[in-house]
Amino acid sequence: MAIVVAMVVVAVTVDIPDPQPLRDRVDGAGAWGLLVFVLVYIAVSLTPFPASALTIASGLLFGLIEGATVVMVGATIGAWLGFRLARWLGRDGVARLGWERIASIDAILQRRGLIAMVLIRLIPFPFAVVNYAAGLSAIRGRDYLLGTVVGILPSAIGYTAVGAYGTSPLSWPFVGALAAVIVITLVSGFAARRLRHGGRADEELPAVDDVVGR
Repeated sequence: MAIVVAMVVVAVTVDIPDPQPLRDRVDGAGAWGLLVFVLVYIAVSLTPFPASALTIASGLLFGLIEGATVVMVGATIGAWLGFRLARWLGRDGVARLGWERIASIDAILQRRGLIAMVLIRLIPFPFAVVNYAAGLSAIRGRDYLLGTVVGILPSAIGYTAVGAYGTSPLSWPFVGALAAVIVITLVSGFAARRLRHGGRADEELPAVDDVVGR
C-alpha cells in the first residue's frame, strides 16, 4: 500500500515521462524480454524482497494482460521451487520434532490444505516466507500449487493494473485498479483475523496421538 500511495503522489506531482518508449524497447526484445523478467521474478520469489513491487513493474513494462500472465508464471514457478527446496532440506527434521502444535497444524493442512493455502495467499504475508513455511509443513503438493495459483491471482491482476495505468492516476482504469487493491487488502485483513481466531479453536485440532499414530 505504501508503494501504491507513493506512486500516486509521484504521478500527480511530477511530470513523469511517457512509459511507451520503455515498453517499445521491451517489446523489441521479444520473447527474451519476457523470459528475463520471469527469471528475475523467480529469483525474487526466493528472497524477502516484496514481490508486489515487481508485479507493479510488470504492469508498467508489459501492460495489464501480458504483465499479469508473466507475473503468474514467474510467481508460480518461484513458489514451487521455494516449496520444494524447504521440503527437501527441512521437512523431515520438522516432522521428527513431535511438537503438539506442529502435529495439529500438519493434520489440518493435510485435511484442508487447498482452502488454507488460498486464504494464506490472500493475506499479505511475505511471499518467500509462505513458500518455505508451506514446504516445511505436511500440506500436499497439489493443494499447495493450486491454492497458490488461485490465491495470488486477484493481487497479481490488481497490482499489475496499478503499474499499467499508474502514469495516468486520474484515469478510470487506474482508479478501478486502485480500488481493487484496496478491496484485496481489506478482505485479506479480515481473512487473517478469521484464520487467527479460527486456529485457536481446540475442537478443530485432532488428538496428537491420532496424528502420530497415522
